[in-house]
Amino acid sequence: DKDFFEHDKRIKDFESDQLQELFMSVEWFSGNFPEKLQTALHNSSKVISAWDGNKLVGLIRGLDDGIWQATIDCLLVNPAYQGKGIASTLLKHLLNEYSNFLYVDVVPDEKKNVSFYEKHGFAIMEEGTPLQIRGTSWKIET
Repeated sequence: DKDFFEHDKRIKDFESDQLQELFMSVEWFSGNFPEKLQTALHNSSKVISAWDGNKLVGLIRGLDDGIWQATIDCLLVNPAYQGKGIASTLLKHLLNEYSNFLYVDVVPDEKKNVSFYEKHGFAIMEEGTPLQIRGTSWKIET
């Protein structure tokens, strides 16, 4: 069995083509903006990635305030590498880094992924409802 974590990749600097290939492999719209992805990951609190040699095959990103609350923003694995435990391992590594935080939240973009997170100890918030503004053309009037 191949170890996709043998080098313990906790880097934040990626080549734009590496990011674009990974994000487009799962058909995420953000893959169309590899330079923005580079900046976003570089500015993220925590990023853990999985590699097959020099090929980026998966990553997880956490955003946090340093002590209280963390949010898992994205977790993705190239479909050619799914089913090998990569997503679970990425999630476990990140949760270990957040073990002293009071809250770790995740809002899966697809309902089909809810059971994956429940399997790893997450519970649906009884009163919470995720909200979002999409796009870059909105402005809040002050």
